[in-house]
Amino acid sequence: MPPAIPRRGYLYILACVLLWSSFMLIARLGGKTPLTPFDVLALRLATASAVLCWLPKPPAAAWRDASMWGLALIGCVAFCLLCYGAVRWVPAAHLALLVAGLQPFLLALLLLLWRQGWPQRATWPGYALMALGLLLLAWPLFAGQAAPGQWLGDGMLLLAGVLWALYALLAKRRPYDAWQMTSFVTLASALLYLPVYLLWLPKGLAQTAWPVIAGQALFHGISPAIVAMLCYLRAVALLGPSRVAALMALIPVVAGVAAVPLLHEPLTPALAGALLSVSLGAWWVARPASVERGRGLRPTLTEEKPCRT
Repeated sequence: MPPAIPRRGYLYILACVLLWSSFMLIARLGGKTPLTPFDVLALRLATASAVLCWLPKPPAAAWRDASMWGLALIGCVAFCLLCYGAVRWVPAAHLALLVAGLQPFLLALLLLLWRQGWPQRATWPGYALMALGLLLLAWPLFAGQAAPGQWLGDGMLLLAGVLWALYALLAKRRPYDAWQMTSFVTLASALLYLPVYLLWLPKGLAQTAWPVIAGQALFHGISPAIVAMLCYLRAVALLGPSRVAALMALIPVVAGVAAVPLLHEPLTPALAGALLSVSLGAWWVARPASVERGRGLRPTLTEEKPCRT
């Protein structure tokens, strides 16, 4: 692989880390308003679809591909509803840890189930550090010190992480580039979700100030729905889903630390330890030395050949 390709992939990942850390914070902020999770997803999809109508459309073949509609349900509708619902009970750091931080474990498990081989032995300390971070995050639940609803919120986020790992693996196997995937998933999700929302789902728009509605619509409809998704899929195409997932585990530190001054959420010793452990584990798994040390071992997760788009 030419040196410029991984460098470009890491730039895409940096953009994803910043944008999705912001997504965690803004989603948590939206969870403190009268807006329902259904409202936030509707605002996201309506705004993103309006923008995408003026941009190149997905190929006709994508609309006839049933698996692409399944990806829209998994990677957008179900994933977003779980995240937007969970932030009503848990802080932004939990969203970042359980969705982004858990990705290497979930991807490794899915690839193992699909008989793609074990992770390189050189990466095992990194996975152990991330496991330690997740145990520290769950410590209040074990010690009976959890806030009301934390178990429900964390459970929803865990399920969201599973769906996102599945989406990352399946999207890499589709014959479409990053822009085609991004535009299709957003537009298809809008077609599937918005009619159901308008007809049957509860709404809190009438009880919410218009500046709040506009802010949530513009941010969620442009940054995570289009820009971050495009950067993410480009990174997956250039680097492979396992390495991308490991680097995305840096999001917890960015979101968790930023939530202290911006959202006034406490950074307890256990939570700080979880953030540090997950970030160090992510660095260990993704560092180039892990690949070099793993030469000659069994098939690995982090040495997947990336597809080029």
